Formats: sequence, structure tokens, C-alpha cells
Amino acid sequence: MKLYTFEVKGEARIGAEHDNRLLDLAAATRHDRKLPADMLALIKEGKDGLMAAHDAIRSAGRDTSGKFSYDFSEVKVLAPIPRPGKILCSGINYRAHKEENPQAVMPTEPFFFSKLPSAIIGPGKPIICPQVSRQVDYEVEFAVVIGRRMKNTPAKQVIDSLFGYTILHDVSARDVQFKDNQITLGKNFDSFCPLGPCLVTTDEMTNPGNVRLRTLLNGQVVQDGSTSDWVFSLPALLSFLSHRMTLEPGDIVSTGTPAGVGVFKKPQIFLKEGDIVRLEVEGIGALENTVIKED
Repeated sequence: MKLYTFEVKGEARIGAEHDNRLLDLAAATRHDRKLPADMLALIKEGKDGLMAAHDAIRSAGRDTSGKFSYDFSEVKVLAPIPRPGKILCSGINYRAHKEENPQAVMPTEPFFFSKLPSAIIGPGKPIICPQVSRQVDYEVEFAVVIGRRMKNTPAKQVIDSLFGYTILHDVSARDVQFKDNQITLGKNFDSFCPLGPCLVTTDEMTNPGNVRLRTLLNGQVVQDGSTSDWVFSLPALLSFLSHRMTLEPGDIVSTGTPAGVGVFKKPQIFLKEGDIVRLEVEGIGALENTVIKED
């Protein structure tokens, strides 16, 4: 399934893509079943939540009135999980990205930093270039959403512990990040974590280790890579992380960015007011945001 958080008539709802329309899952659910009101609650329901969502889709298939669904143009798509518990991002996890960075060393074990929930925005919301930075950069990332509690999880059990996948834009203020190694500050300005447009459940994407992902800046391709270039596989990455902290349902873990980021291009490319940044990930879709300056 492709699951969405969306707003209609001023109310946030959860939905699923069905026949090229957006199905309101709660509205389509049988009266004898109750579906959680938000994505995080649905994820915490585990298999029961997924079964209820599938049941709602089957019910909608028998309804010819279309009263439970919307055209995508009728709604506002939000970040699929507007306020996750944790957001952890892997650094230097693509071989080609390491090669383009003259100061990077091939890691011997995974490296992580945090994005904060306050940085999340949804599709179509503007990325805000802060006044204190002149080097705002783009990074497309394939992100996973944890489905059940992970603590000291063996690599072979990782995929079964996931709920789904989404796109995360790791926007970075390089002049802040690289000054005194301020990674957290450089990556957590408001709007620096566009997320979405949807959450694809693991049963629909069975080979996350071979997924194409691209960044287009004003229509020009600036990043074009594949998760097959990962330094650490998804099972290795998340097993390692679960041995250092407990991962909980709804937590988001991104897996690094491929080569082509602006800071390492010659000449360098940084985001500016009026830019349109489009991230595309095979099997998930596209996440697009415009860029504005901070007032």
C-alpha cells in the first residue's frame, strides 16, 4: 500500500492510494472496525492496523459512488508522519558519495546523526533558507519507518521489523555544518526535513537494496544513484543501530545520500530563492518543494 496523511476541510486524515485516487481509510472502514486516526497510531497497531487498512480498500472496491475517496487535487498532502519519535540519518553510506568528498574516510561502521521533528515539512511546503547560511544544500535519501520495537535485533530480522519506506530530504546548511563540525545545528533549521509524499509498506517494495533515487533542481538532474551503492546494507545498518538504542514504531531512519550534492560540485551549487527541488525514489514517488528566503 501507499499510505498518506492528508488534509481535507481543515482536518488531517490517513488514506491509501486506490485507483489513482486517495481513499479516506477511516471513512471506508466497516462500522464494526475502528481505524486509528493518524499514521503513527496506525503503525503502532502493527498487523491489525494493516489488516484494517486492507479491509477498507476492499470495501471501497465494492462502492461505486466514490464517496470515500478524493482526487489528489482536492486535498493537501502532508508529511506521512508529521511528528515521529526519532529521526536518525546515516552519513557516508554511498560509495560514490564518499569518493566525491575529498575529506571523507570510508567508514568501518555506520555513522548517524539526528534530524529533529520540528524540521519536518510535507510536500509542497517551502524550504526556508535561513539568514545565517549562504550554503543550503540538497540530499535525497531513502528512509525506512520502524514497524515494531527493535532492541539488539539480528540483521536477519530487520526487514520483518519495518513498516515501510518513504523519501527524506536531508537539507543541510553546509557553512553551519562544517564550522566546528556542527552537524546537528546545520541540519535542523525549520523546514530542513521535507518528508513524503507517502509511506510505502514493505509488502509492496520487496527489494530496498536496489532502488533508484534522483534529485532534480529546476528540472536538471543533480543526483542519480541507487541503493545498490550502499556501504552498509539495510539489515546491517539497522541491526547496528538497534544495538546502540531502542528503535520504536514510527521512528524514521534514513540511509544516506548518493553522489552529486551541491557542496562537492565544481562549481558549487546551493539552493536559492525560487528554486524547485524534486526528489524521486523508485517505487515511492516524488517529493517536491520550492525554496524561499527567511524574512
